[in-house]
Amino acid sequence: MTDPYADKKTRASTWFKTLRDDICAEFEAVERDAPDALYPGEPGKFVFEDWKRKQEDGNALDLGGGTGGMLRGRVFEKCGVHISVVKGEFTPEMQARQPGADKDPRFWAAGISLIGHMKNPHMPCVHMNTRYIVTTQDWFGGGGDLTPTQAKDRDPNSPDAQHFHSVYKDACEAHGRDYEAYKKWCDEYFHLHHRDEPRGIGGIFYDRVNTGDWEADFAFTQDVGRAFLSAYPPIARQRMHQPWTDADREEQLIQRGRYVEFNLLYDRGTTFGLKTGGNVKTILSSMPPVVRWP
Repeated sequence: MTDPYADKKTRASTWFKTLRDDICAEFEAVERDAPDALYPGEPGKFVFEDWKRKQEDGNALDLGGGTGGMLRGRVFEKCGVHISVVKGEFTPEMQARQPGADKDPRFWAAGISLIGHMKNPHMPCVHMNTRYIVTTQDWFGGGGDLTPTQAKDRDPNSPDAQHFHSVYKDACEAHGRDYEAYKKWCDEYFHLHHRDEPRGIGGIFYDRVNTGDWEADFAFTQDVGRAFLSAYPPIARQRMHQPWTDADREEQLIQRGRYVEFNLLYDRGTTFGLKTGGNVKTILSSMPPVVRWP
């Protein structure tokens, strides 16, 4: 039987790889351009590792996989930029949560996901992902958000916040998308309910987007990915020149604990990956390398 989504799957998965390559090249450039006085040593480079999705019992079918990209450098203390293309069948629990899966448990999913934890406490942590999922329906999701680790930088009116949000606002409005709705969705999603506090200063978040115009939805998702390259690297390049103190580092490590709490308690992407046989190493690479709960 001909797959009606075959061309769309190919185009989407190819785009995610292209975006991965562009982001990794820019992050390695940041590593090279950092001042040696603050960041001694050799600039870091990404190390890529392919993985295959766990096989189901007695099932020899190809269930897909992906490539994890990890950078441990002098500026990026730990950064993961990963792509994946996976397929299979949802468990009954997951089937009940996914549009179109009630009719057929089979799914296909592709995407890019990144998380950057910086060595300099004045450089905010950043997260971005975009994805395309197919059941008996198909949809796009994604977004990007910024998490400063210093209290003085968590002002929603700070220059970093203004720049980051303005780039994503432009991307949304260029496609007639409701930026305010996606911003609100981000604020509500990235919220630590047990502490009643935001994870960071937001960005945009959207999921299950299918307007009926696939080309328009795909073009928007591509521009969300491109927007990241205009939203975050300029902040990183400006901030990487700021020296820091031991007290700044301590505050950073404590705030990183909030990041861990959110990803393990609330993040749907983490749950999706673990419950669909994803690569544990890449899924949990979002965890900071050093953290404190005093």
